[in-house]
Amino acid sequence: MGIERPNTERKALAVNLDARRYGSFAEIGAGQEVVRWFFRVGAAAGTIAKSMSAYDMSVSDAIYGQCDRYVCRQRLQDMLDREHALNLERLRESRGDTTAFFAFADTVSARNFHGTNDCHGWMGIRFQAHPRDEDSQIIIHVRMLDTENALQQEALGIVGVNLLYGAFFLNHEPDQLIESLLDNLSTRRIEIDMIEFSGIAFRHVDNRVMSLRLVQLGLSSAAMFSANGEVLQPSEVLYKKPILVERGSFRPLTNVNLDMIKAAQEKFQQEADVNADEVVTLAEITMRNLRVNGDIDLRDFLERVDVLAASGLTVLISDYFEYYRLAAYLSRHTKKKIGITMGAASLIELFDEKYYTKLDGGILESFGRLFKNDLKLYIYPLLDRETGVLKTVENLEVAPELRSLYQYLVDKGEIEQLGNYSPECLATFSREVLLQIQKGDPEWVSHVPAEVANLIQQRGFFGCRRKTESAIASPAVAPVGMQANLISPSLSHAR
Repeated sequence: MGIERPNTERKALAVNLDARRYGSFAEIGAGQEVVRWFFRVGAAAGTIAKSMSAYDMSVSDAIYGQCDRYVCRQRLQDMLDREHALNLERLRESRGDTTAFFAFADTVSARNFHGTNDCHGWMGIRFQAHPRDEDSQIIIHVRMLDTENALQQEALGIVGVNLLYGAFFLNHEPDQLIESLLDNLSTRRIEIDMIEFSGIAFRHVDNRVMSLRLVQLGLSSAAMFSANGEVLQPSEVLYKKPILVERGSFRPLTNVNLDMIKAAQEKFQQEADVNADEVVTLAEITMRNLRVNGDIDLRDFLERVDVLAASGLTVLISDYFEYYRLAAYLSRHTKKKIGITMGAASLIELFDEKYYTKLDGGILESFGRLFKNDLKLYIYPLLDRETGVLKTVENLEVAPELRSLYQYLVDKGEIEQLGNYSPECLATFSREVLLQIQKGDPEWVSHVPAEVANLIQQRGFFGCRRKTESAIASPAVAPVGMQANLISPSLSHAR
């Protein structure tokens, strides 16, 4: 059973009645929906030092500095920085010994009159957990899913109250804080696809785990973070960019994973409508993959993420097991070309009708959704060890009744065989590498990039017997040509 928490009114009142809390509210774009709750419930004079809205762009620029976009993370950060600094400057000497100051801000694009805009917003709070404490901060990005402006404003106000209450009363339990953000709401109304904790109160929080929690709890269907652990907001990273994705388990990341990305990148960047400098490459892990052994093992999750980071990859965690749902998600952020690279074994599974029984149109509907936009599949060959034959697009076996559909997609160029692979990588299968690691067979080192091997040995990942740095053997060199700034790709066949 979940923990019973107070409703929105009681949360706002609890904040107002906490004599330590005092600060300001700055809200742009959907009215002063959050601060309204605190005025409404009473006792607001003990909590609110200032409430303001700077709707005019020139006025906003005069207060917070110029920016290219007004509903973006940078504008939110400027708001939090300035408002919190003003609170400290004006009030610290007079009441700093007994007051924990805060600044709440949001900048939002609610539904316009014509209903043509992307309804989303940035929201955050900078606060002191205790008087005279160092600052802490929480930032979230929300998507508003209601179809009426008034309902969006209402939902925004509730999320804001939840965020304030969570920051003040649940900062020691970040898991509960995240879960509480949609109290008195539902995922049909609000999606939270990014959260970042920082500062003294959250010094032990790993934002990658918090990103995973968003997806695990259903607050979002996907979350993204960079190789250095920075939480990314997907729409800002993917906006109007060509996207290449590889799906995989990455237990561990192997040479074949990198070779698949490299080969697909070369082909993808040659497409007529793709600017090579704009391509965003993503390594994706699905929630189903993370739950393969039941509950999610956070240590296992972080080990996978760390080996991806060691190779400079950005990670996408998604709840989109079906490829057509992944395609729809990516298409929401870009109209540019989308590429998915996978192994021949995964392509065979893609044509298995058992995965589409929930769709009225079955496999035809799924493929209609998958290829609805400008999407292409890049197929990496699979070595049949018994026969020595490579399984490729040309000789892949699909059900007789689907052969015409398959050939149509191949002839149309929606499915392309990768011929620019490294033959020496074909003998690598990640499940075998994992077993070798766990059994202490040193052969595994030759199947993974050098930086990955070092990390696994130094930290004892995946059941590896930890060694001292001086005892680590020099592993094989990773495939040449991988870009250092890859953005976590991963749609791989089970190797």
